[in-house]
Amino acid sequence: MSQTRKVIITCAVTGSIHTPSMSAHLPVSAVEIADAAVEAAEAGAAIVHLHARNPLDGRPDQSAEAFAPIIDRIEKRSDVVMNITTGGSPFMTVEQRLRPAAHFKPELASLNMGSMNFGLFPMLERYQHFRHPWEARMLADSRDVVFKNTYQDIAHVIETLGGHGTRFEFECYDTAHLHNLHYFWREGLVKGPLFIQTVFGLLGGIGSHPDEVLHLKRTADRLFGTDYVWSVLGAGAAQLRIAAMAAAMGGHVRVGLEDSLWAGPGRLAKSNAEQVVQVRHIIEGLGLEVATPDEARALLALRGDGSAAA
Repeated sequence: MSQTRKVIITCAVTGSIHTPSMSAHLPVSAVEIADAAVEAAEAGAAIVHLHARNPLDGRPDQSAEAFAPIIDRIEKRSDVVMNITTGGSPFMTVEQRLRPAAHFKPELASLNMGSMNFGLFPMLERYQHFRHPWEARMLADSRDVVFKNTYQDIAHVIETLGGHGTRFEFECYDTAHLHNLHYFWREGLVKGPLFIQTVFGLLGGIGSHPDEVLHLKRTADRLFGTDYVWSVLGAGAAQLRIAAMAAAMGGHVRVGLEDSLWAGPGRLAKSNAEQVVQVRHIIEGLGLEVATPDEARALLALRGDGSAAA
C-alpha cells in the first residue's frame, strides 16, 4: 500500500482581529499564548502561528520584548514549528510588523501578498460591550483602512528575513495575491516549495464559497505547478468546512482562535487545542495522518533547527 499522506495543521493561537471582550478563552498574556501554543502542538498542530498582545488590555503588540517570553516558553516545552507574523495588525507600518521576525529570525514567518481593504467593522453588530476603549475603536476604524502590503513592502520583508534562512507562509486573500507571489517566484526572489496559505471569508478578500476555494486552488496549480504546498484557513463559521474540503483535495489546514472563536454554532471554543482536535478528527476520518513538526519541516524545506532564533 502507498504511504498515507501527511497533513500539516497550523494553529494561529491569538492573532490581532478578535478582541478580549469577544471571548474569555482568547489568549492575551505571554503565558496564556505560550501555553495555548504548546497545548495546540500536543493536540496535533505541527506549526503555531504567533502574535503577541499587551497583557494589560490585549491590544496587538509587535515588539520583540512582547514575543520573547512567548518564544522562550514554547522552545523549552515543544519542538513545534514557530511561525512569527509579519502581518501584525492592519494599523501598523511594515517596519513595526517586521520587528519580531527580524529580531528572532524564525524558521517560518507569515507574509501577506498584497494590499487590501480589511473590514472588521461588521463585528460591531454582534458585540456592543467592550472592556477596553481600543476594541470598538479599532473595529470602527477598519471602515477606512487599507492593509498596506506594496511590492516594496513585500520585497523588504523577503530581503530582511530571507538571508537568515527564514521561509514564508505566503498569505493570499484573493486571486491577485497569487499573481503577486508568482511575480516574486518568477523573478527568483522566493524559492519553492512555496507554502501558500489561501485565506477565505474576511471582508476585503475572497469569500468562503466552495467555488472560491476551487478557484484559488486551480489558479495556484496553473501558476506554480508542483512547486507549492497548499493550505487553507476559513474565517469564522467557515473554518472547519473549508478545512475539510481542502484536506480532501490534498491540502493542509489552519485553525485557531485568530481565525475563529467558535467550536460550533453558538458555542465558543474553550481553547485552540479544541479546534485542533476537531480538525484532526476530520483529517483522520478521511484516512489521512497528521504531520509531526519534523515532517512539516521536511515538506516545507524549513531550516530544521527547531528554534525560533538562528
